[in-house]
Amino acid sequence: MNYQNSLAFAIEQDELDPLKGFRDRFLIPKHNGKDAIYLCGNSLGLQPKSAAQYVADQMANWQNIAVEGWFQGNDPWLEYHKPLAKLVARIVGANENEVAVMNSLTVNLHLLMVSFYKPNNKRYKIIMEGGAFPSDQYAMESQVKFHGLDPKDAIVEIFPREGEVTLRTEDIVNCIKTHADDLALVLFSGINYYTGQFFDLAAITKAAHEAGAYAGFDLAHAAGNVPLKLHEWGADFACWCSYKYMNSGPGGISGIFVHEKHFTDKEMPRFAGWWGYRADKRFLMAPGFDPASGADGWQVSTSPILLLALFKASMAIFDDAADIDVLRKKSIALTGYLEFLINGINNRLGEDVFNIITPVNEAMRGCQLSVVCTRNAKPIFKYLADHGVIGDWREPDVIRLSPVPLYNSFQDVYHTAIHLANAIEAVK
Repeated sequence: MNYQNSLAFAIEQDELDPLKGFRDRFLIPKHNGKDAIYLCGNSLGLQPKSAAQYVADQMANWQNIAVEGWFQGNDPWLEYHKPLAKLVARIVGANENEVAVMNSLTVNLHLLMVSFYKPNNKRYKIIMEGGAFPSDQYAMESQVKFHGLDPKDAIVEIFPREGEVTLRTEDIVNCIKTHADDLALVLFSGINYYTGQFFDLAAITKAAHEAGAYAGFDLAHAAGNVPLKLHEWGADFACWCSYKYMNSGPGGISGIFVHEKHFTDKEMPRFAGWWGYRADKRFLMAPGFDPASGADGWQVSTSPILLLALFKASMAIFDDAADIDVLRKKSIALTGYLEFLINGINNRLGEDVFNIITPVNEAMRGCQLSVVCTRNAKPIFKYLADHGVIGDWREPDVIRLSPVPLYNSFQDVYHTAIHLANAIEAVK
């Protein structure tokens, strides 16, 4: 796309946007009586206008039929989660039976590591990216300690080369090869929360398997953001939250993926609960855990219907938006436009006041651009907030800006750049 630094260009692109009608299906926060510029979907997606009604419908079922809601009504609660798994499977590139909608992200990460982190005297190490989100670090550290191992020995973190900000795929693969003899698990995020780098998950999976290890992924910043092909890539497992790009509300429901190649392994360890018992015999209340088929067999607790209702509201929007590739095309255009405008500001200033650390290669990033402010970083972030631009801050000097294709526009991006340029002058 040949970008232009003009409001007329942004308006034209918004008029041509096949997704332009979806913005009206979300509630946009207000600033001084007008729509704010919300570029924080990487932390919390916006509320669908339909969300309140979806919850109200289930509150009415609770009121009117109470416990019979598990078996009666338009959407009996007993299988309320089932249609959602089908929709999510499309988003993460999985078969329907490989996905379960359940719990919260870090809980699911722990449950999956029970199955896929099985250290022994020969294989016990975990490889992860350096600077992963703290929850992943804490989860792996505690899992390693639970097995009586020393995290300093068992956890191998890969950091960028000196002078670089993001990881090279070749360095990840080489590290996996180096530790092949004692490697149990490779566990990466799909997209690094800080830099916005989208990792080559296919290459990582391939390298892990060639080393004799499992490959798992935390897709918190990837699910609903970038195209994923978990089944095709052969990933062993993955988990994600849904409150970022899938707009399920603060603390919304999570989900898991388990590749079908593991379903026949009846000896695979897992923590069990009644909700994960095979559905056709669940109410016989028999002793001895007999797991449900597919990823459902990793469920532990009863489905939280109100959280699922919020998620269902957003998934209905995703279902109407064709497929992830349509969203991806607009996402690439929006981040490309923001990058173009930021580079233009730097060129006019004659210095790189705003340094984008997210990869330039559009295939290696999603909706997010992480921008280092080389001077007056915190005051510039405050200036944006004071002028209705909602991004988010990461110490010591990074502003994350994430134009989301379902509800952000080219005009949002254009006006954000105007505010960034004005901030340089205003906070001297």
